[in-house]
Amino acid sequence: MSPSDTKLVRFPGAAPARRPRDPRIDAFRGVALVMIFVDHVPGNPYETLTLRNWGFSDAAESFFVMSGIAAGLAYSGRFTGENRARNGWWAAVKPMWMRAWTLYQAQILLTLWAIAIFAAGAILFNLPELLEKINLRQVFGNTAEALIGIPLMTHQLGYVNILPAYAVLLFFAPLAMLLGHWRPWALAAASVGLWFAAGWWRLNLPNFPNPGGWFFNPVAWQLVFLVGLLIGMALRREQRFVPKSRVLLALTAGYLLLVVAWKYIPALGAFMNHQMARLGGLGVPFHIVSHDKTFLSLPRLLHVLSMVYVLSYFDVVRRLTAMGWAAPLRLMGRQGLLVFSAGTAMSLAFQVVMDGYGDPVWMAWVLPPLGIALSIAVAALAEWQARLPGKAQAAQAAEPAPPPGRDWMRAQQTPAE
Repeated sequence: MSPSDTKLVRFPGAAPARRPRDPRIDAFRGVALVMIFVDHVPGNPYETLTLRNWGFSDAAESFFVMSGIAAGLAYSGRFTGENRARNGWWAAVKPMWMRAWTLYQAQILLTLWAIAIFAAGAILFNLPELLEKINLRQVFGNTAEALIGIPLMTHQLGYVNILPAYAVLLFFAPLAMLLGHWRPWALAAASVGLWFAAGWWRLNLPNFPNPGGWFFNPVAWQLVFLVGLLIGMALRREQRFVPKSRVLLALTAGYLLLVVAWKYIPALGAFMNHQMARLGGLGVPFHIVSHDKTFLSLPRLLHVLSMVYVLSYFDVVRRLTAMGWAAPLRLMGRQGLLVFSAGTAMSLAFQVVMDGYGDPVWMAWVLPPLGIALSIAVAALAEWQARLPGKAQAAQAAEPAPPPGRDWMRAQQTPAE
């Protein structure tokens, strides 16, 4: 046997252990999904319990932060220098772009369902005014141009407008991953600069055929997504992106308390709003002194970042979210896109039904809990299906092979005849 017949043979090793999921991320994403659903069924009594009634931000900002955290945890390992050298760039980028493509498909499907739901309601309840709601006027009155805008995501229906920004941000996230591995604080500074420029120059992606720009402006909302991304990348390294500091804890907790007082103490609210208006009159940019959502105004931004810091500071939060009572929330969080899509379709259907029957009070009390229960059932069904033997084997086969190490050795092998 010649030396040329010497090869490297890999002996099967133990499968790499899966990283345990952080219960906080799944649970809080589940909370955000519940709040988004409740807020999307207008006029129900449970709206008073959602985040937007206790602060300047609402569940959407939290959704983007946690989506960034999930992306950082799921994909950042592929962008390390070692993995890029071994597997190549495409192996790192492809999963993120495939996920962005999935988000785009979900957006188009939800848009079609929204059109169908409101069209069916207009026929069944003899309510043609339904065809004027949630930005449907262009679809039925200017169909040719609307059919151009829908696949380009430049025409977005009301309540069906979160996923476009998420898809765009995930598409560009590989660049952020690279910079985040190299200089995380440089990425954070660039993100803040882009957010400020978006508000200063009104930078946004265009609508068509309507004028204006996207409601969830990705040029501004990239900041909360990238903050989440950097947090997720640090968590994957078992670190914190922003270290614990009692001073910072006091500042963030104090701001959260100030916001509650601002909203619910009339004299304080009037005083603070007047001061904000005065600053605006002095030329301070509008996204610093307003509560604008499209450009992610500073009060909203500080509110969501303060919440994230306070909730991540205390270890008891991890223990609480790991308890049994939070299991339904964690379940929904693990199936985030499916639950969001199902919840969006249900909330639109509930809006139509409530309009059709004249907004009876009992529906406002019954439909939101029903929708949440159905969302939990959908998530449970998806998890049950994923555990089926064929699905589990396919998932294991799709797992990347562990890196070569000591399980490699030299061996003599006779060439095949």
